[in-house]
Amino acid sequence: MKKILLITHQKDNFSIEKVSHHLNELGAEVVRFNSDLYPSEISVSQSFSDNGIETIIEIDSKEYLLDEFEAIWYRRLFLGQALDTTIPKAYRDPILEESRRVIYGIMETTDVFKLDDYRTVRRTSDKHLQLKIALACGLSIPNTLVTNSSNKLTQFYNETPKGVISKMQSSFAIYEDGKENVVFTNTLEPKHMEDLEGLQISPMKFQEKIEKQLELRVTVVGDEIFCFSIDSQAMDGAQTDWRKKGVALLDKWKSHSLPKPLEKQLIQLMDVLGLNYGAMDLILTPENKYVFLEVNPVGEFFWLDNLANGSISKAIANLLMGNGKRRIKNIPALELEER
Repeated sequence: MKKILLITHQKDNFSIEKVSHHLNELGAEVVRFNSDLYPSEISVSQSFSDNGIETIIEIDSKEYLLDEFEAIWYRRLFLGQALDTTIPKAYRDPILEESRRVIYGIMETTDVFKLDDYRTVRRTSDKHLQLKIALACGLSIPNTLVTNSSNKLTQFYNETPKGVISKMQSSFAIYEDGKENVVFTNTLEPKHMEDLEGLQISPMKFQEKIEKQLELRVTVVGDEIFCFSIDSQAMDGAQTDWRKKGVALLDKWKSHSLPKPLEKQLIQLMDVLGLNYGAMDLILTPENKYVFLEVNPVGEFFWLDNLANGSISKAIANLLMGNGKRRIKNIPALELEER
């Protein structure tokens, strides 16, 4: 029986259960590593000797030899959430850092297939790299400026008559008075251009505002593509960033067929990045032009999986079991012209 290790946390959404269900149907033993319980309730040991490397994970008093697993689904890493809250921050931070290094070190030293390797996930999360490779693959992208210079932004703004949007390169929230304020994509208004003092100390990403016919979410698992579209312009508050009204739009997504040449370019992008899974965001303009925005290496898919009758979670399960295209090594961008 093949064993599959799922690295996640206790409060992860039901996509974990759906993939686990499909894995069970395929005859796999699923082992769930709730990272929020490490290191307080889960033990990990790795030994090195002339005889090689041995890694043992102990969960609920049961030991597992890591090299005996068929694959690892590296989905979420929320370390130390179950640590004793009385541990002072001066000690808690080093504990979490050491724990993080152990997990990363184990991921580096095992030859077990990872969906995806944490180093690949971190590297390919870089938006600069994504745009560079997207261009090399022949994809259309928005005119983009990343800067902390008010002069460069002013020039870009004046040269972009259809408008400019601002976005952060990392997903985060600002917490004020106990409230979580997620930073979404926003339209840059003339009033914002009157006060750019803060830009010098906080570089941001700016892009031309692309007119939208539809917004697309393209989930790629191995060489399988699942594409859904949403008419974000039909709902107030969702026009610039559909995530602001994400819950209200959950059942409004529709299956969408992509042109075959575009599918080939998106698969090529994944090949070069070395990603086995990715959730891409694209825009279809009123002129029927597809514009690539970004790819999220561990992006969510659960609401689309419901609309796809579980096809996405099933594809993930199949890939983990070895039934599908696996990208083990990335392809250098310089080789693109030879493909």
